[in-house]
Amino acid sequence: MESTWLVLLSLALGLGVGAGFVTLLHVAERHGRRASEVVNPAVPDGIDQVLDALETAGVVLDPSNNVIKTSPGALTLGLVWNQQLVHPELLELARRVRSSGEPISEDLVLSRGPFGDASMRFRVRLARLGTRYVLLLAEDRTEAFRLDEVRRDFVANISHELKTPIASVGLLAEALDQAADEPAQVRRFANRLTTESARLGRLTQEIIELSRLQAQDALAEPENLSVDDIVAAAIDQSRVVAEAEHITIVGGKKSGARVFGDEALLIVAVHNLVANAVNYSAEGSRVGVGVRLQKGIVEITVTDQGVGIQEADLDRVFERFFRVDQARSRHTGGTGLGLSIVKHVVQNHGGDIRVWSQPGSGSTFTIRLPEAAQPITEPRQTKSRSTESRSVAHATAGDTP
Repeated sequence: MESTWLVLLSLALGLGVGAGFVTLLHVAERHGRRASEVVNPAVPDGIDQVLDALETAGVVLDPSNNVIKTSPGALTLGLVWNQQLVHPELLELARRVRSSGEPISEDLVLSRGPFGDASMRFRVRLARLGTRYVLLLAEDRTEAFRLDEVRRDFVANISHELKTPIASVGLLAEALDQAADEPAQVRRFANRLTTESARLGRLTQEIIELSRLQAQDALAEPENLSVDDIVAAAIDQSRVVAEAEHITIVGGKKSGARVFGDEALLIVAVHNLVANAVNYSAEGSRVGVGVRLQKGIVEITVTDQGVGIQEADLDRVFERFFRVDQARSRHTGGTGLGLSIVKHVVQNHGGDIRVWSQPGSGSTFTIRLPEAAQPITEPRQTKSRSTESRSVAHATAGDTP
């Protein structure tokens, strides 16, 4: 009798253990399914296709602010990294949308990356997507804002800069009319009128040049150029003025360096640096121009023994119309656009420009450009030196015969 009860008790215990185990399996399966839904949530129908078609940034957030779907634009602009929004400002907007349930639109200035002070401007809009998700759309307006700033600054600067020579031309023309019976005064006013009109012409030409440099197609057809030839041409353009002021321009030894670019623009850039060095140097001083090739970087350095630049002005010398010494710049016919043109030329050639200066000791400007790859030669072909030179020039410049 006792053995029968023991068997029944064992069966009951086994059934209880089995039922408990099956229940545990069902609970584990349910938790696993929920976890899977959290890790891989289903985006509402059609959102995938919409985000893939967006050129701007689009992001879908789950209740934990995990990015479950993003458009290519959001990745390109650096808004998303490792399935998370990078900027806390966007997370705060998402929190506000969940709290209020109402869509939000705002203009934000967000950092471009973890280094430097560069920023981007966005028009963002966030709204609830169903009951769980938040949709974020961000339109990059950085370029439009930059162009608007450039336009405003340019209009303000150019109206101020053109006002002086135009007013001078008008006053001189009036004085010339009143002095019609005095030949000496006529010649004097005519000379001044010629000077002001020439300055106005230079200013207009440099404005046109600067506008062309700011265009995206400023280097439509780059050529393989000799840096030594560019420097020599720039020095020759300033030699007459330098000799008149008894200033010696000293060029360095040949470097053999070559760069890809526009020869005329590079000559203008180097000439502007040399001309500035001459204009701001004392009589009897020296201006040095050198070229150095180091680790694939071509450096063109212009050094003077002039008045130098105050440290507070070093960050502004490349701004349009900025002059370190207003009186001296106007005396020498400066427009304040020379260094701005240099900066844009160098940037369009993939390089940068640096300046070092000490008041009373002079300044050093250094243009840094990437070295051009050496052209491929064909040693087995027998050509004359002149024919081979023309062939290499056509090959490197991309010309067709």
